[in-house]
This record gives sequence, C-alpha cells and structure tokens, in this order.
Amino acid sequence: MGRTVGVIGLGAWQLGADWGEVSESDAHATLQAAVDAGVTFIDTADVYGDGRSEQIVGSFVKDKPQLTVATKMGRRVAQEVGNYTLDNFRAWTDRSRANLGVDTLDLVQLHCPPTPVFSSDEVYDALDTLVQEERIRAYGVSVEKVDEALAAIARPGTASVQIIFNAFRLKPLERVLPAAAAAGVGIIARVPLASGLLSGKYDEHTTFSAEDHRNYNRHGEAFDVGETFSGVDFATGLEAVRRLRPLVPAGATMAQFALRWIVDQPAVTVVIPGARNPAQAKANAAAAGLAPLPAETLQAVNEVYDELIRPAVHDKW
Repeated sequence: MGRTVGVIGLGAWQLGADWGEVSESDAHATLQAAVDAGVTFIDTADVYGDGRSEQIVGSFVKDKPQLTVATKMGRRVAQEVGNYTLDNFRAWTDRSRANLGVDTLDLVQLHCPPTPVFSSDEVYDALDTLVQEERIRAYGVSVEKVDEALAAIARPGTASVQIIFNAFRLKPLERVLPAAAAAGVGIIARVPLASGLLSGKYDEHTTFSAEDHRNYNRHGEAFDVGETFSGVDFATGLEAVRRLRPLVPAGATMAQFALRWIVDQPAVTVVIPGARNPAQAKANAAAAGLAPLPAETLQAVNEVYDELIRPAVHDKW
C-alpha cells in the first residue's frame, strides 16, 4: 500500500453498531482523541451500522489527509461465491466512496467471505481492476481461518491480511505471520482485546445490552463465534485473565498489556482495538509507548494459552 501507519490504530465497528449505542458526537470525540494520541490508521466496514460507521469516519477524516482509512466489503449480501463479482465490487466500493467522501479508497478488504473466494482467480482479477480504475489504492482480505490467510498471502496483489490475533488466539504465529513477513504483506490484528475480555474489566456478573454482540452472538447465532470473545467461553476467558493479570507491568492496564503483547510479535503492522469513548482511545494508543515485554512474560502468556485456551479454540480457525 506504500503508507506508513502507527502500530496502534482504531477499529470503528463500535461506532456503527453491535456494541451498544454510540452517538455521532461521541464517535467524533473518540476519533479525535485517537488521532491526538498518535493513531493514523482507522478500520471500518460498509456493514457496520449499514454504512453509519463509514459515514461518521468520512465526516471526520475529510480534512485530515495524514490518516489512512481501511474499509471492508461483502457482508451486505448473501454469503455466496457468486456474489463476488466485478460489477458488485464496483457497486460496493462506489457506495463506500460516497460514505467516506473520497474518490479513491485507501484500502478495501474482502470481509470474511466464503472460503472458496480466497482461491478464485476471478476475484483477484476483479480487485486488480478496481486498482486500475483508481476506485481503490490497494486491497486486502479479512479472514476467519489461517488457511484463508495463507491463500491470500500467496497472491501477488494482496497488500494486507486482517486476522483475529491476541493472547487468546495464537495460531497465526505458526504460519500466517511468517508467510506475511516473507511476502511483504501487512498484518492487521483485529479483536486484540478478545471483545473486551482482555481489558480485565469484566467478571461473572457483567451483563451486556441486547444489541451488543457479546450478548447475542456468544454461540455464533449471528456470525462466526470467533468474532465474539475470540471464540473463548466467557468463564474460561475470565480465568485466563486472572492468571495473566500478575504479568501486567507496573503503571500499565491489562488492556495495554494485551495490546503490547501483540505489538511485540514480529510481522504485525497495526493493531486495531475499538474504543467507545476518548479515554479508551487514548489509553489504547499509549500501549505503543510501553517497553517491550520480557521473554519470560511472553512465555507465561503461552503457558496460559496452552493450558486454558488451546484445547477449545486452536483447531477451529
């Protein structure tokens, strides 16, 4: 893509929908706090609030050319391979261009499409055409599974892979991150706090609103269960957090520790935690300034994963 971005970005799903109500003024304040704290990369999607997130981000970035905005496409239609056509790509990106108020989108990612899409020559040809037509500057993919990431990395036009990667989802370390580094493909780490579990703010008594996916998608009722708490059972996640808490450096929060762990992994380009208010955005960005975690801490994270998390999630994605 040819752009340099800060290692901590901002995920804008919560500014559109599915995390409880966030007003437009609160969304703008959160975006401004993130940028003031050094964030230069914002990730959104056409399906977040059916365009609301894109529109909010677009109204915010219109006079800020230093910011890079990535969006995603493909989840507003039935998840069938036949829908991934050049004509649809043109229509989808035209809508996103209008929502974001730009002539050319910085980065467009296929939004966790059906697995066969990642192996389709026609799909990549269509994406290359969008670049040639200057609808987009670059393209990438957002994936659920390691094999999908590897298929996309093997394509010469792929600029980035967005994948769930956090202390509860270590599988990308094995093959995806090395392959991306070898191919010069960027890695966008999403769900870095496991839907807030790794913030350390929840306990057995925590409840979530009816419109929050952490309430209605715990078992994959609406979309891939891996998007909610990284697919980890809530009670198991709470126990893992209790074991990780003693590893948090003095002066840092649990969330900052979790973000710093990701930053310390080789081949990660940018991490995209969400934030619903300015304080969260500022605190997340500050994780980039923490000292790298010592080797014994990284090993301890692996041990917690191996004991509590690996048996339930490692082979699913």
